[in-house]
Amino acid sequence: MIVWRHLRPIFALLYLWALLLVVAGCTGAEGSAPRYAFTPVADEPEGRGVAPDFQISVYQGDDALGGRDVKFSKLLGKQPIVLNFWAGLCPPCRAEMPDLQAMYNQNQDPLLLFGLDVGPFVGLGSREDGRRLLQELKVTFPTGTTFDAQVVRNYKLVGMPTTYFIKPDGTIHRQWTGLLNKKKLDELVNELLTASKG
Repeated sequence: MIVWRHLRPIFALLYLWALLLVVAGCTGAEGSAPRYAFTPVADEPEGRGVAPDFQISVYQGDDALGGRDVKFSKLLGKQPIVLNFWAGLCPPCRAEMPDLQAMYNQNQDPLLLFGLDVGPFVGLGSREDGRRLLQELKVTFPTGTTFDAQVVRNYKLVGMPTTYFIKPDGTIHRQWTGLLNKKKLDELVNELLTASKG
């Protein structure tokens, strides 16, 4: 009991230090923005296999997705997909969304942009927080959530936001962990469109 009394402040300091490391973050991709939640910025090239399947509960865009509850695999086969993992209380996700919306407005025909809210699984907000963020930022691209916690492990999410660039056949072309600015997003989208043609 005496030992615990002396060790308790040390454990409290270690816990706070670990929490600060997780939440505070450093700088994002190419020094563009702050990272959030254990985010090592990484640009991983093609050759990562096929995108894992999961069940989607749609927030908005059910016309484009084919219903209110759909399997991700049902979205494959028609066009390339930009799959963006985000959360309602993630500042870099918030900062990135206007550029995603602009990209969606320019590229609705050649590709599908879909945003998946994983806030409840990464400790960055509830599904209600996610819906509020969409309304606040006037986001109109298709979004939803999942109740399958395995999606975080299956997609190897080590930071927020994370974006996957997926060919129509489901092959993962590229993964980007961390905030994407407009220039980089346009570059990666054009690269995906080119790779999907051949």
